[in-house]
Amino acid sequence: MIKKILIANRGEIAHRIIKACRELGVTSAAIYSEADRNALHVRRADEAYLIGPSPASESYLNKEKIVALAKKIGADAIHPGYGFLSERFEFIKMVEEAGIEFIGPSSKSVKMMGGKTDARQLMKAHNVPIVPGTIEPINSVEEGKRIAVEIGFPIMIKASAGGGGKGMRKVQSLQEFQDSFNHAKSEAQKSFGSDSVYIEKFIENPKHIEVQILADKHGNYVHLFERDCSVQRIHQKVIEEAPAITVDEATRVKITKAAIDAARACDYYNAGTIEFLMDTNKNFYFLEMNTRLQVEHPVTEMITGFDIVKEQIKIASGLELSIKQNDLMIHGHAIECRIYGEDVDNNFAPSTGKITHHRLTSGPGIRIDRGIDVFSDVPVYYDPMLSKVITWGRNREEAIARMKRALCEYQICGVITNIPAFNWMLNQETFLNGSFDIDFLEKEFIPLIPDKWKKTSEENEIVIATLAALIKQSEMNNAITFSSINSDWRNQLYE
Repeated sequence: MIKKILIANRGEIAHRIIKACRELGVTSAAIYSEADRNALHVRRADEAYLIGPSPASESYLNKEKIVALAKKIGADAIHPGYGFLSERFEFIKMVEEAGIEFIGPSSKSVKMMGGKTDARQLMKAHNVPIVPGTIEPINSVEEGKRIAVEIGFPIMIKASAGGGGKGMRKVQSLQEFQDSFNHAKSEAQKSFGSDSVYIEKFIENPKHIEVQILADKHGNYVHLFERDCSVQRIHQKVIEEAPAITVDEATRVKITKAAIDAARACDYYNAGTIEFLMDTNKNFYFLEMNTRLQVEHPVTEMITGFDIVKEQIKIASGLELSIKQNDLMIHGHAIECRIYGEDVDNNFAPSTGKITHHRLTSGPGIRIDRGIDVFSDVPVYYDPMLSKVITWGRNREEAIARMKRALCEYQICGVITNIPAFNWMLNQETFLNGSFDIDFLEKEFIPLIPDKWKKTSEENEIVIATLAALIKQSEMNNAITFSSINSDWRNQLYE
């Protein structure tokens, strides 16, 4: 059994892994950057080591220093969490070659599923349904236009090497194609170091459904049912829930089988998630595989009563899965809201500073996974997620009611958060009746934000850069606020 784990991450996921280590009697070793000296995960870990300066490229993304530190402190394994190095097959291979267990899949599996066109080819070969489109990168505008016409508009241009909405463009017509193609390639190059892109048919009004799988190194596979992650902004998930209320039992049998088939196709082991788009007729198509733990794994844990992170550690230790498929059942319903330090009315600009007050909510069916505490710093260098609020109920209605109460009681001061926006979302009929799709926020929420704050992505980058400069200059403890904003969505909350 693994005795000591170096956690190559920060924030709430590092804190979550520390809890699993403690329950298993495993020593947890945290790393931190200069900006995270006062971070919660640093204080809660058994050991903590400075890994480098504040920029992620010099700390949490410095794979050589992380592997060297793991060897120096005698860590048996490295847990990458999600983000940062979690899906970098070069890093995983480096860990493997150092004789350290990587708590996740093999570098081979990650490489097979990391390139989107390679993954689509693999899925097609194993009869997993894929969205109609290309399985090879597009080499020129002329080639892309020809294929787009053959597929039929609208289409999506997507980066082959990444995800998270980067290098992705929806194209409605032939006239839009060239500019969208060039922008997608440029953004892909900037985000992933490769400008390779491919084309998919745009699925109208889809649901984003994903299946959690677990596999050991002995060839055993199970699924932990599905999640609905359709509430998104710019392809980034905002609210997740399990199970998906639009997935009936017949569809569940088919989509979970497809997920297991996808995992077997790349000889996968450890925790992973297969993501699908599902149309209004319940046809589903492979989107991508996340070869890591997901941000939204708590909703699956809540409906199954199963600790995914502890099982990850056991799998990496060489043990067989501790559960069989027949042992797993869906109990009730769970919802997760991602709490970000961001100013929704200011084009979702990051809000940074120091947490001056932090009061947790509690009660039956409520869980908070957090990376902050009172006096925690929220630096400008990283993803602005502060915590996640997860609620469970005997049914969806009870889970939603508990979430509304939890968000009203949960208090964070010192930075601006998106908590009020969730109060709007959870009261919309589209959300309550389950008819929402991945364009829910784009169609119903974004139009309510004041026009004066709606900016292009380039303009928003300038705002963020300016904010960072102001913070570095002034050494402020509290967030920069925009208290004069009067938005339609906020007005609806107090009608």
